[in-house]
Amino acid sequence: MRLQKRGHIVLLRMVISLFIFILFGEGQARAQKPVVFVAPIEGVIDLGLAPFVQRVLDEATAANAKAVILEINTFGGRVDAAVLIRDALLESKILTVAFINKRAISAGALISLASEKIAIADGGTIGAATPVQIGLPGSPAQPVEEKTVSYMRKEFRATAEQRNRPPLIAEAMVDADVEIPNIIEKSKLLTLTTKEALQVKIADFQANSLEAVLQSLNLTDAEIRYTTETWAESLVRFLTHPVVSSLLMTVGILGIMLEMRVPGFGLPGTIGLISLALFFWGHGLVRLAGLEELLLVGVGLILVGLEIFFIPGFGIAGILGIIALMGGLGLSLIGSGATWDSMLSALGQVALSLLVAIIATLILLRYFPRLPFGKRLILETNLQAQEGYESSPAEDHRWLGKQGTAVSDLHPAGIARFNGERVDVVSDGTFIDAGQPIEVVRIDGNRVVVRLAPPQPAKDNP
Repeated sequence: MRLQKRGHIVLLRMVISLFIFILFGEGQARAQKPVVFVAPIEGVIDLGLAPFVQRVLDEATAANAKAVILEINTFGGRVDAAVLIRDALLESKILTVAFINKRAISAGALISLASEKIAIADGGTIGAATPVQIGLPGSPAQPVEEKTVSYMRKEFRATAEQRNRPPLIAEAMVDADVEIPNIIEKSKLLTLTTKEALQVKIADFQANSLEAVLQSLNLTDAEIRYTTETWAESLVRFLTHPVVSSLLMTVGILGIMLEMRVPGFGLPGTIGLISLALFFWGHGLVRLAGLEELLLVGVGLILVGLEIFFIPGFGIAGILGIIALMGGLGLSLIGSGATWDSMLSALGQVALSLLVAIIATLILLRYFPRLPFGKRLILETNLQAQEGYESSPAEDHRWLGKQGTAVSDLHPAGIARFNGERVDVVSDGTFIDAGQPIEVVRIDGNRVVVRLAPPQPAKDNP
């Protein structure tokens, strides 16, 4: 009996050992299955794309992945965004593969060259990477200066050299002055088809599908992890789009300027602060805007507001305010690898937004109080001193309805003359030149508000 019992125990131990081996052996085999991350690079290459690519590389590194495949289909975009992605790819310790399906033009070409391997689909193209400067909406792109072309040419060459690709071919994608016998003649920009890219050793192999790419990498049994942008990354890409960022700047400045003229704190100021907050939040996440830029914009808004509404004429405060505004907002649009032309383009974008905001502010200040909605936002109730409120100086009411002459330019504050006496006044929102006839339309606290006097009718001779 004792031997039989011992035999049953041995058999039970064998069964348990076999079960443990099957269970953990299968789990270990599953754990050893290679992992491949796949990320799309499509549409416009913008600064919001760089954090997405960096996140994918970080997650792949943490998962000990075998490769990261970037499926590329783009006509290009911002140079500084492409440089950020290029640096991340070159620093990556994981195999990176650019799958060009179907095109990698301009900034997309630099991202492809920075990948360790390049696969290209049938009918694909890569190249045409000369930098251009985007003009006003509707106007064609303009060529940039030679120093910008030289910088990009060297970026492409250095990237190709690090990935053991023909550096002269990479240069010819950027500079039309590069001539390569039997490949590209001078004054032509190089763009390669699938067959040509394989012939000149820019692309490593042809693949018409992701499965074909995996087969060429000997990773057909890999676990594929498709990555997409998070809602926050998509929102950041939207907020950093040039058109959207310009709109946010304009609305933000406009709202704050209007708030300076509206009693209390209301709708214009709220919309303005939200717009600027979205602008700086989006550009802060892509490592463009920081505390310095935010302080510059704040100081600029204060100085411009003082110049427009309180200081007569236009002087040093207004100039410094505009410089601070353009500097803070302009620096928030410029990233690493930005060229001189992109800096000028950013300043032009800010200048246009600032000009539109100022013009819109003056127009709204003139017509907004006459609108039904505007009347509800502007306080018109008289608060009498007898009721506990401080009324305007009594002597100022004697000017109500009087006509005089502007002594200085009213932009909108300045000096006027009534009955030979100089009086500090402010216009009703319009600019009035010195020497023009004016009349007092109301007394707001200690402010004497004036407007252009209507022309006097000509008297008939008897």
